[in-house]
Amino acid sequence: MKYSLFTLFVLFSTITFAQITGTVTSQEKQALPVVNIFIENTNNGTTTNNDGNYSLDINKTGDYTITFQYLGYKTLKKKVTINQFPFVLNVVLTEEDINLDEVVINSEENPANVIIRQTIAKRKDNLKRTNTFKAEFYSRGFLKLINVPEKILGQEVGDLDGALDSVTRSGIVYLSETISKLEYLSPKPLKETITASKISGDSNGFSFNNATDVEFNFYKNTIELGSEIVSPISDFAFNYYRYKLVGTFYDDLGNLINKIELLPKRKNDKAFGGFIYIVEDDWSLFGTDVSLTGQQAQIPAVDLFNIKQTYTYYNTDKLWAKTTQLFDFNFSMLGINGDGRFTAAYNDYDFNPNFDKKNFTREILSFEDNANKKDSIFWDKKRPVPLTNAEAEDYVRKDSIQLVRESKTYLDSVDKVDNKFKLGNLLGGYSYNNSYKKTYFNISSPISKLGFNTVQGWNGSVTANYTKGYKDYKKHFNVSSTINYGASDERLRAIGKINYRFNRKNRASVSLSGGSQVQQFNPSLTSLEALNTSYSLYAEKNYLKIYDRSFAQLNYSQELLNGLYLYSGLSYNRRQPLFNTTDQAWYPQDNRDYTSNNPLDPTANGVASFDAHHIMKFNLNTRINFGQNYMTYPFGKFNIPNGKIPTLYLGYQKGFGSSNDNYNFDQFKAQLYQNVNLGNKGDLTYIIKGGLFNNADNIAFMDYHHFNGNQTNVVMDGNYINNFKILPYYALSTNKAYAEIHAEHNFKGYILNKIPLLNKLNFNLVAGFNAAATKENKPYTEYSLGLSNLGWGKMRFLRVDYVRAYQGIGLVNDTFMFGFSF
Repeated sequence: MKYSLFTLFVLFSTITFAQITGTVTSQEKQALPVVNIFIENTNNGTTTNNDGNYSLDINKTGDYTITFQYLGYKTLKKKVTINQFPFVLNVVLTEEDINLDEVVINSEENPANVIIRQTIAKRKDNLKRTNTFKAEFYSRGFLKLINVPEKILGQEVGDLDGALDSVTRSGIVYLSETISKLEYLSPKPLKETITASKISGDSNGFSFNNATDVEFNFYKNTIELGSEIVSPISDFAFNYYRYKLVGTFYDDLGNLINKIELLPKRKNDKAFGGFIYIVEDDWSLFGTDVSLTGQQAQIPAVDLFNIKQTYTYYNTDKLWAKTTQLFDFNFSMLGINGDGRFTAAYNDYDFNPNFDKKNFTREILSFEDNANKKDSIFWDKKRPVPLTNAEAEDYVRKDSIQLVRESKTYLDSVDKVDNKFKLGNLLGGYSYNNSYKKTYFNISSPISKLGFNTVQGWNGSVTANYTKGYKDYKKHFNVSSTINYGASDERLRAIGKINYRFNRKNRASVSLSGGSQVQQFNPSLTSLEALNTSYSLYAEKNYLKIYDRSFAQLNYSQELLNGLYLYSGLSYNRRQPLFNTTDQAWYPQDNRDYTSNNPLDPTANGVASFDAHHIMKFNLNTRINFGQNYMTYPFGKFNIPNGKIPTLYLGYQKGFGSSNDNYNFDQFKAQLYQNVNLGNKGDLTYIIKGGLFNNADNIAFMDYHHFNGNQTNVVMDGNYINNFKILPYYALSTNKAYAEIHAEHNFKGYILNKIPLLNKLNFNLVAGFNAAATKENKPYTEYSLGLSNLGWGKMRFLRVDYVRAYQGIGLVNDTFMFGFSF
């Protein structure tokens, strides 16, 4: 109640500046959101909010014709005489009289199919009509959580910075608005300049709402929404949809509008349900009101998406353009329920702008100076969609407590509670924060890093981490240290690292690290360390092969130019061989024993694969994202790789100054990576890489090129594309020229959704191919066929593959693999 007077003041201010206000309802007295309202023969317009309220800015008294347009309802034109302000105009809209009187029924063909075919034939032409334009854009994002549990997986949730009510555990967790200028010149990406930005409870924040993220263009063959969803007027729409003509009606301009129901042919198809409205003869979209389940989009947390669009006819340009859009969704996961809405309004179109092509650079989003410093007077005057009561109250409440929640007294009181040691910290680790100074310390639990290998026996690690943040969120400082102890080899090892990021524009970063650690001969096998414990103790398969590394290392990285990244490193290394010190196993196997720690010879117990030595190493690597677009925020640059062009990696590594001259070497390497969006046919991802060595005939084994193999039949980290599925870990390691290919095509329902019964499971068929070539070995290839999106309910993160491997022309192995696919 203590905010009610201020809320009324905000609402009264809105009325004062808006001049004309009112509410739009149906005949059943239901509030109608996103009603398109404009003054006839002008660009002056607005939209109703979720409560059906609107405000329209008019500066002069006089006679006006105000048009109210809402999908599914008759367009209403109200002639009014305004003698003074504020002026209140409430209206009631009547549903369209949908009928079939205008339809000529042909018993040989569904009339809806005739309309859809005509619309598909005009799809490309209608797409081209808006391939150049300027417009004003308004966006509002709203996210609410409902009945949030106090704990999730044993962790305290809290009140999310005051967003949740202490009793109902519900509240608005995100509310933000933007006003932007849009410029589009096909085939260039949409360019957006945000002139005003507002976030509830954060006066210094910048909204992440943008026009590109909600650009759902039904004139394109597919629409990206988790997966590529087939448009109901795409070239191949009849493979996914059945259509029903519900009826027709005339709009206020005398156009005959066809209302067509969308009926996906199969439950899990990437296809919308709902309705589309098509203008007769012009075959343009008049509106859309479509929905899609999270199961169809394969976003398990989401229950339902809904997209509602309205289009307005621009007589001068002879085209229909989108003017309003509602994007709604609701979700539930791990006991958390919620819903969200992103409202978009487009106005002041110019379809014949005089563009200078030089203005269209790779920067697709930017902010004007002081975009987040607009006051309430500005927003009350410029906001085309009025706030709902709940939104207005959220702004008032959060903005009023922002200073309190940023104060030292408040932050210290929160930290005092959070910093208390709890029993659960024994498993999850302990954190100590000073939020006011933006310093954060945490230490891991030794239990969480407990593992076993045949060199160290049982071993555990403890990591301490200190982070210093800065108010501008650009710089970042971090210090970390890890201590590891092996019970069998009775060796304590420790490493430390200092890292500093200079900014978030080119992300220049420098780090200094050093210490002593055990390291795999192939450090890219990141998930093997965790798997090795169970495989060793239960099956006596000690796949982990490690050596002792003492080092000091300096690294520097930076984006030199847009899309051109540099990564460099210089290190001193003392490397020593290690040997098995324990044969402990919970289930000893009669048919095998532990192998040696020598990856070159599993029977060579006590024989090292290399001589102890010192060596300096220099690395210089680049990554080139050709055609990379980016968004510029005041606090940093966010890059968007161009999926139409492969990413190129180039690298050079030099080993020098070794205590063993044979261990000095040069290596040159290159790699191409691309994820190709094939629309309704899924995604194709591939990696092609190769390299060669110079002066490397007798180098240490850890400096060879190692192919990422797998002998566990399990994939823990969800990384399938850069790994071989059943190649023994060090079988093809080489110090000569090499090449490898990895390719995977996820059909995302394109095939399985067309097969009866199987289409009810919503599985994805995944086909894979891997190949490796070296001078010393016959070519090695793998072929795989798998199913992903396995699971139950919303928990769909499992995958199974059948793999066959060949070397030369002979089959060497075949098996099933199980894993996670995130």
